[in-house]
Amino acid sequence: MYSKKIMVLFLFVCLNLVAQQKITIDEIYNGTFRTQGMDELQSLKNTNQYTVLNADRASRSMQIDLYDFATLKKVSTLIDTKGYKELANGIDSYTFDASEKLILLACNSNAIFRHSFTADYYLYDTTTKKLTTLFGFQLQEPTFSPDGKKIAYARDNNLFVYDVATATSTAITTDGVKNSIINGITDWVYEEEFAFVRAFDWSADSKKVAFIRFDESAVPEFSMSMFGKELYPFMQTFKYPKAGEKNATVSLHVYDVATKAKKDIDLKNYNDFYIARLKWSTDANVLSAQVLNRHQDNLDLLFIDGNTGAVKVALNEKDKAYVDVTDNLTFLKDNSFIWTSEKDGFNHIYWYDKNGKLKNQVTKGKWEVTSYYGLDEKTKTIFYQSVENGSINRDVYRIGLDGKNKVRLSQATGTTRATFSPNFQYFISTFSSATVPTKYTLNESKVGKEIQVIQSNEGLSKRLEAYNLPTKEFFVLKTAKGNELNAWMIKPKDFDPAKKYPVFMYQYSGPGSQQVNNDWNGTDDYWFMMLSQQGYIVACVDGRGTGF
Repeated sequence: MYSKKIMVLFLFVCLNLVAQQKITIDEIYNGTFRTQGMDELQSLKNTNQYTVLNADRASRSMQIDLYDFATLKKVSTLIDTKGYKELANGIDSYTFDASEKLILLACNSNAIFRHSFTADYYLYDTTTKKLTTLFGFQLQEPTFSPDGKKIAYARDNNLFVYDVATATSTAITTDGVKNSIINGITDWVYEEEFAFVRAFDWSADSKKVAFIRFDESAVPEFSMSMFGKELYPFMQTFKYPKAGEKNATVSLHVYDVATKAKKDIDLKNYNDFYIARLKWSTDANVLSAQVLNRHQDNLDLLFIDGNTGAVKVALNEKDKAYVDVTDNLTFLKDNSFIWTSEKDGFNHIYWYDKNGKLKNQVTKGKWEVTSYYGLDEKTKTIFYQSVENGSINRDVYRIGLDGKNKVRLSQATGTTRATFSPNFQYFISTFSSATVPTKYTLNESKVGKEIQVIQSNEGLSKRLEAYNLPTKEFFVLKTAKGNELNAWMIKPKDFDPAKKYPVFMYQYSGPGSQQVNNDWNGTDDYWFMMLSQQGYIVACVDGRGTGF
């Protein structure tokens, strides 16, 4: 999916090329210059299969199609929107229950902030082909219980539990008020800075729901004019703490679905803190919470007894700058857990026992782990992505839980991402570089051997050859203070080193915001190349704080 900002930029570039009679209006809208992909690709958990959300332009319909990992052949179409008038506007996203027989379909989504949105939701039974409308209103973050019998969701700052069999809802909270109390959904600060929206989670036995409550009544308000289709703008007022102002006061609670009782978790040892993550472990009675001080340089991973509310610090992380919060915490069957940390100066994978005692540092080196894909407990093998092949590149690796027998699974230099099959026998590789559009292939996961090409985007590559486009030149810029900074430059095709050129400088330099990366950037790069064709040098330099 493209953001509105990117689409506006893309349209600007295309209209400029239309004015130069280099492309036609039809080519802007028919996907000529866009890479073809695998939308909403999801690996199933119960079978060695995956699903993709496909679109049929001719019939103006969408399908969730099921494919086999081993053969890439389509097994079936789970749902086709043309058979359901309720889905006339298509499907935005979907999630399965644990049995993978029920699907929650999100439609007609309306964005709130960067990540949050409300949507119309439908429940689809793949066995009976029955589509059920969930309520007559939009809601947020509906989430199946592990047993698939219930769905927790948020509406109007309150939390509810929906019983699938009886089609009835029960309120977990009733005190939610706009710009005052939020239950189970993060406030603006958490969404923007910690990048998550759903602030509730089901226990493994489906008996409890843990959630965070935000009291933002004392947070200063910010108002801004919103411009829509109406003749006049309207005012939007929301809670927005500027630097140094009061944040929302957060509290942690556990709701018992059967008894409808709520237990307040005692966190009185902490003052002016964040609950940056919330997750139940594989033990149905152990809840984990990551509590972070306001300076964000001291984090406690808490293990909480779901019955008594007793709190124990499993491990502590400190950093002179800040502790980076991730979603990599993974509990194994014995409730030992995988954790990623920068405590040795670089982001690496660690394995702890169920009490928080270190068992092993799995990866080591002066390089960063950029994605943790998962653990095959059967073979005790971890799969991850890192920059150990150069900080502008991304490669996929496998390594033993003991830190031995590491294998690079990527087949080319650039940026490789992976979606693994449930048994970790295969993975779908998503590869691109600054000169190669996104390529999807099926690979086996022992040595990474490519089995079959799924989508190569060769047509786009050939289409672009006609435009004789300039290319990025990657290099390392050494500063007067001895720092080495990653950089790239795009020069005009007829570049003359004896001439002077105007330079367009582009950078962001925020934490984790790497702009000098060897991947297919598409829309932005088209604009940069257009400037280069008009006699500019375009350059980008990553500052010291960008990471990786």
